[in-house]
Amino acid sequence: MPELPDVTIYVEGLGERLVGQPLLRARISSPFLLRTFDPPLEATFGAAVQGVSRLGKRIVLALAGERYLVFHLMIAGRFRWAKAGARPPGKIGLAAFDFANGTLLLTEASQKKRASLHVVAGQASLDAFRPSGPEPLDATAEQFSAAIRRENHTLKRALSDPRVLSGVGNAYSDEILHAARLSPLKRTKTLSDPETARLRQATRDTLARWIGVLREQFRGRFPGPGEITAFRAGFAVHGRFNQPCPDCGTKVQRIRYAENETNYCPACQTNGRILADRSLSRLLKDDWPRTLEDLEDAVIL
Repeated sequence: MPELPDVTIYVEGLGERLVGQPLLRARISSPFLLRTFDPPLEATFGAAVQGVSRLGKRIVLALAGERYLVFHLMIAGRFRWAKAGARPPGKIGLAAFDFANGTLLLTEASQKKRASLHVVAGQASLDAFRPSGPEPLDATAEQFSAAIRRENHTLKRALSDPRVLSGVGNAYSDEILHAARLSPLKRTKTLSDPETARLRQATRDTLARWIGVLREQFRGRFPGPGEITAFRAGFAVHGRFNQPCPDCGTKVQRIRYAENETNYCPACQTNGRILADRSLSRLLKDDWPRTLEDLEDAVIL
């Protein structure tokens, strides 16, 4: 799922191309995309784009007349910028939004059609989509601490919850926790003041760094297919299971659950402990390695 740095790049790229341009028409290919009927999508045709912004992981096109197109890309939704009149690509095409200077395509490379578009009128209706968690790059130390410690969850869950922090998800939470040298399973209520301060700084530094990296990567062009991804070569731990940690060389470990996994370095983050993987540790029981020393002696397929 595109997170804060990736969504920021989309917002900036769309802003450069769309602000001042009237939406000529929209062609919806998937019946699952549009989640509202009042106002109708047709009510936005002819209205100029006045701004592009981010609400958490959502992308908002603000149109004249206080009309808003609110997109949530979910896991597999992606934007493409194409020549005017381009058709949505094959089975993955969800919609095409036509402007005089080009066409914005929305795709979703998944059988589960989760990406959504809401058409809303008025600021109050738009505010209903605003995440309750603070913006991680704007939150003061007091706001960050209060949000993180409000409930007693694991740090992984807290960082990924939009009610706690806005815009962070599975990928960047792994990177933040590695930078902060904190276990993904540490409980928020057990954080000391220095750990909380370290977590906030790691959050700010990690997100700001990757926004800068992506801005440089996409300078002067719009991201192409496959370039907005949860797996990047420069990541320290996310998506790098069994590869060496760039800081200490220890093999990155993982915890798998549902459709996601958490990646971490046991040497940098858990004092050498191997965290239990729900499925594999249950299978291996007493043979599950619990330290780096145990891991070196274990053979896990």
